[in-house]
Amino acid sequence: MPRLDHRTFVNACRDERGVGHHTLRAYAQDLRTFARFTATHRLSDPLSKDDILAYHRHLRDALGAKPATIERRLVTLKSYFAWSEDRNSALPSPFADVRISVRIPRRLPRPIDRDTLRAVLQAGDGPIAVRSKPSADDTAPTSQNAVTVLIIKLLIVTGLRISELTNLKIRDVSPDGGQILVNGKGSRERIVFVPNRELQEEFRRHCEVRCNEDSLAAPLFLNTEGRRLRSATFRKRLRALSRRLGIEPHLTPHRFRHSAATLLIEEGIDIRMVQALLGHASLRTTEIYVRVSNSALRRALERVDVLSELRQ
Repeated sequence: MPRLDHRTFVNACRDERGVGHHTLRAYAQDLRTFARFTATHRLSDPLSKDDILAYHRHLRDALGAKPATIERRLVTLKSYFAWSEDRNSALPSPFADVRISVRIPRRLPRPIDRDTLRAVLQAGDGPIAVRSKPSADDTAPTSQNAVTVLIIKLLIVTGLRISELTNLKIRDVSPDGGQILVNGKGSRERIVFVPNRELQEEFRRHCEVRCNEDSLAAPLFLNTEGRRLRSATFRKRLRALSRRLGIEPHLTPHRFRHSAATLLIEEGIDIRMVQALLGHASLRTTEIYVRVSNSALRRALERVDVLSELRQ
């Protein structure tokens, strides 16, 4: 059976390429899946082109994996064998003559419509956060509701990924609450602005409270237990809020990110500025939001009304 040195590979991706935590976790999962396949089918080194093609069929037919998952797992595997061959030329990559085309359906993002966003912003008085353990501190759920709504507002105006928000430290926010230093994908830093004055003041007050409670290196957002608020916990709060408001499909942090990008493009913000705000490495990733913004196109066409102009 081939020996997959996936731990060393993952560590090299982290140390040499600055790959993010979530991507590293996906790499490890992809390589473990392939390791199980090689064990089940009693494969041995050196692996061949036919072994890779058989693994592709296994992912597609036996596991029923989605096209995007199949592509990711093959890309991870190809990167691993290129890295492995670079360290030991006696084991050439089995991908040398492999040509696999995975057709991935192009899905448009699903932003949250404006009426739903208004309903969400007005729903902060109801229960959102529930304490995981009994406590005598009855004010905690109320304060957690306020934190949840604050994060929702920040997602709407900044387009941040939820992991970027929940990983913020107190020191990452400017004293006036108007700027955030974000550590994004691939450890790329960027500055994100909070444009709304009322939200700036709300954000500043939250940061001031946290600053009085903890050191500047402490997490900015805490859960009901006083530890760093995790992305998964915030997603649970959004699902609870979705059920309470009858929102389908349910709210997710990434839908707020889609909404932020779509709203900005509909209001005429240059796409390159939106790219910088979202932290996209490629403009192609941002361009999808231009196609989503049909309402902006409709308003523009109604303003022009070419047929009426020709009748004059």
